[in-house]
Amino acid sequence: MRHRKKGRKLGRTWSHKKAMLRNMVTTFLEREQIETTDAKAKEVRSLAERLVTLAKRGPDDLAARRQALRVVRDKKVVAKLFNEIGPRYADRPGGYTRIIKVEERRGDAAPLSMLAFVTEPVEFKERKKKGAWKEGPLTLHAKPEPVEEPEAAVEEDVEVAASEKPAEGEAQAEETADDAGDEPEAPGDDEKQEG
Repeated sequence: MRHRKKGRKLGRTWSHKKAMLRNMVTTFLEREQIETTDAKAKEVRSLAERLVTLAKRGPDDLAARRQALRVVRDKKVVAKLFNEIGPRYADRPGGYTRIIKVEERRGDAAPLSMLAFVTEPVEFKERKKKGAWKEGPLTLHAKPEPVEEPEAAVEEDVEVAASEKPAEGEAQAEETADDAGDEPEAPGDDEKQEG
């Protein structure tokens, strides 16, 4: 199992790797750009992003400054981190660095990358409100609204209906006459008709 084995070994002992990453992140924060192999750039990136998140707490946060000094042993670089870099990324929720692929190294053909700070301002997407699908125009149990017809079509329908009424009236009269002959009248009906 790989418990507590996060990160890359980089072909070094733990103490050597720790010292190398400290030196690299210090140089990166000082120059704000560094060129190294892909694997080392990915390791330095995670360490640098954690330090920038500490710096976002503000220059007056002594505990955060001491935590940064455990990694970066240069006080001038830590001062730059808290006074310049931290306030620069105060509105950004993460992703302060980027890795740009460069050519391969000439001697051993190792893939090289450039680690640099992001300079573009952050652009947030509009977030949908929770449960917004319930408030929208279409819901699961909504009935379709009736479609209004143009006025000209309504007038034509009225004219057609008026011309068809006598035919319908005659058919209804025939049906009532047939019904009247089949069924005997109730005694209460005669009284109503006389009255």
